[in-house]
Amino acid sequence: MAEDASQRISIAHNEARALYVARNPRSQAIHQDATRSLPGGNTRTVLYTDPFPICMKSAKGYQVTSEDDKTYTDFTGEFTAALYGHSNPVILEAINNVLQNVGMNVGATTSQEQLFAKELCQRFDLERVRFTNSGTEANLHALTAARLFTKKRKVVVFNRGYHGGVLGFKGGKPAPNNVDPNDWIVVKYNDLDAATKAIEGEGVAAVLVEGMQGNGGCIVSTEEFLSGIQNATAKAGVVFILDEVMTSRISGSGFAGLRGIKPDLKTFGKYLGGGLAFGALGGRADIMAAFDPRLSTSISHSGTFNNNTLVTHAGYAGLKHVYTPEVADSFTERGSQFLAKLQEAVKGTRIVFTGLGSVMCSHFVEGTAEIRDLVSADDIQENELLKDLFWFEMLEQGYWVTRRGFIALVLETPQSELDRFVDAVRAFVSKYRELLVL
Repeated sequence: MAEDASQRISIAHNEARALYVARNPRSQAIHQDATRSLPGGNTRTVLYTDPFPICMKSAKGYQVTSEDDKTYTDFTGEFTAALYGHSNPVILEAINNVLQNVGMNVGATTSQEQLFAKELCQRFDLERVRFTNSGTEANLHALTAARLFTKKRKVVVFNRGYHGGVLGFKGGKPAPNNVDPNDWIVVKYNDLDAATKAIEGEGVAAVLVEGMQGNGGCIVSTEEFLSGIQNATAKAGVVFILDEVMTSRISGSGFAGLRGIKPDLKTFGKYLGGGLAFGALGGRADIMAAFDPRLSTSISHSGTFNNNTLVTHAGYAGLKHVYTPEVADSFTERGSQFLAKLQEAVKGTRIVFTGLGSVMCSHFVEGTAEIRDLVSADDIQENELLKDLFWFEMLEQGYWVTRRGFIALVLETPQSELDRFVDAVRAFVSKYRELLVL
């Protein structure tokens, strides 16, 4: 990008940043106070933003309200976990029933957990399922099961993949806080040749892959990529684990159902807990038998809140009565139409919207060539100041999007708000056309 254009972006960014500071004094004060007890005033890294994060005080329906009394349409959607919004009556009724009539922390198995398990198995084509407290835990336990089943250690993963707080991969290597730092083979996403070669290598227990890389910018796998992985793992005796923590909402039967593939194991989380902390892993009965306490070969899988009554009731109510397969398919189609309008609005610019259904991400690509079919985040370099500028501008328009551009729609968001966002994107393109047009 030319030097004068970079200077103009920097000036526009500084102005937007100054306006952000001026409009959110209460959030700034709360953040400054928080730094006295939390490292950097934060206990969840992804939510930190410079110069300080906006602090939310309440949420209802499809909206969130800040401590500075500004109400936003929630396009963050708690990174896909807030699918049901913030006050769905079915979810609230289920939670209130637990609080009033069932009780919390009963320290025993309950009939409700098997109802929830049956629903998950039927919905996502699983032979057996186990509950955890997060998607991170689900992936860790799935890897343990795969290693026990194959009696091998190494795992093929993909650059920019994210499978939980201690399972991230960027720059072709595990993140500094990853578990098992020497057991990973990191290859390029959507590169089937590289994946197949890695799968055929010595000592490989499993492949862990997302159908769409959520943290990696909502890059969607090609059909040939996942079907090729399925074929290669079956041939090599390697366990195929599909991370559906974000993508299970994509259709009535999840991403695997949409693509017609059958992984050996799948992992889940996010919205499936009805807005509460939840994770699960499931799939083939012979692999899941690792957790069967009736067997002498079983391993321990404990967790105080694995089968807690709030999650098993709220999660079941949401899946059974709110996000039915028909609603899931309809919502995905609605999201796809919205995504198509966004892609049309930025045509001919360095902005790229990627994603699938109700989950998507914006990218601000450096270079002179227009990119529309983005299959790997490795193939682009982004202009971080333009990305920041977009975030500041969308806040001004009343949209709570993530700073990295990630968007996850809330089920009850009115069409008028989706249309207004498309208009806001068009206005952004018009305002900064000289900086955005290729």
